[in-house]
Amino acid sequence: MTPAEKRQMKSASRLYAVQALYQMEAAGQTVEAVVKEFTTHRFGAVYDDVEMVEGEPEHFRRLVSEAVNRQARIDQTTDRALVAKWPIARIDPVLRALFRAAGSELVQNDTPPKVVISEFVDVAKAFFPEGKEAKFVNAVLDHMAREIAPDRF
Repeated sequence: MTPAEKRQMKSASRLYAVQALYQMEAAGQTVEAVVKEFTTHRFGAVYDDVEMVEGEPEHFRRLVSEAVNRQARIDQTTDRALVAKWPIARIDPVLRALFRAAGSELVQNDTPPKVVISEFVDVAKAFFPEGKEAKFVNAVLDHMAREIAPDRF
């Protein structure tokens, strides 16, 4: 597998993590159930003749698990990055899932913050291709990264 293919799989895992966290919140599913569903049925699935990219299972599991295990800390950090009138509970549930997944990766200290921000801005563009959400995500994640990992920024 080439380095480019590995990066593509990691990127796909980030998108899948946002979908999984959204699904967990919307349907009340457990981490175990959603991880199993995604790694078994969603990675590489074909929808309307379009094949989804394979995700990197371990990266996906860590993003989802850490987002759940550290949700309170991540949500508090996100709240501080948002405008006072918009606490995390009031924002779009897809964006909430995205901030949790990105916060999870920032807290893990494995990936440079600028890479995390860039990757999750791309995820935002995938979910909101017409909107201003990508700029909003960039600003919030920049604030979060400076708080979570000031020494790595």
